[in-house]
Amino acid sequence: MDLLLLQINPIAFHLGPIPVRWYGLLIVSGIILAYVVGQREAVKRGLPEDFLADLLLWAVPISIICARIYYVSMRWDYYSENPGKIIEIWNGGIAIHGALIGAFVTAYIFTRIKNVSFLRVADIAAPSILIGQIIGRWGNFMNQEAYGGPVSKEFLENLMLPDWIINQMYIEELGTYVHPTFLYESVWNLIGLIILLVLRKVNLNRGEIFFSYLIWYSIGRFFIEGMRTDSLYLVGDLRSAQIVSIISIVVGLGAIIYRRIKVKPAMKYLDNK
Repeated sequence: MDLLLLQINPIAFHLGPIPVRWYGLLIVSGIILAYVVGQREAVKRGLPEDFLADLLLWAVPISIICARIYYVSMRWDYYSENPGKIIEIWNGGIAIHGALIGAFVTAYIFTRIKNVSFLRVADIAAPSILIGQIIGRWGNFMNQEAYGGPVSKEFLENLMLPDWIINQMYIEELGTYVHPTFLYESVWNLIGLIILLVLRKVNLNRGEIFFSYLIWYSIGRFFIEGMRTDSLYLVGDLRSAQIVSIISIVVGLGAIIYRRIKVKPAMKYLDNK
């Protein structure tokens, strides 16, 4: 059977003339699952039942807009000459770091308005963020995007991957198989999720689960980004995702050390106030 016939159609189904893509379904699924998990922990930790839902009503659309703005700004040479395409988000072109920046800023403002500790909410939400990222990367798989450089089929088989993943990693335009960087990042985030859930029981100082998320995700993203062929660049060969990752690692480590030294007595994760 022709290999290309075995590849996955990025369109899941049609609602009349409107195509519904796997990418969108997976993103929505990730948001829903992340909310369910986060909501249980938020209520357990004493936050109002509607707090997280109200936050997401603002954070989700703002994150999508920021993800698009980030992507467009990194490819401004193209979009400045094609301004009509700036709003064509349905054709692809969003960046996770833009989404995260939008979500963090929105959450910070929202918690200030609600008079709730931002770090308390960030600690609760950190595992949920990873859940969304784990599932969201499979949207890249469905679209055959965010992949790495060429590899042999034997290399993929040696990773013990099922045929349906291997087949999807064959890029027709390139005529070759490629690194499944979406999978590398998804697995890295899954390990990070397990670590964060364990750290909850350790009862770290407030903010340290969130900062641990920043550090863990950024370490993995730095190295995986170096394998990708679709990176956004700031200047020359400087990949924006790697620069943001380095900054995030420094901020995460610096915040943990600073707060351990300066903030005493420190609130703990399990403190419901």
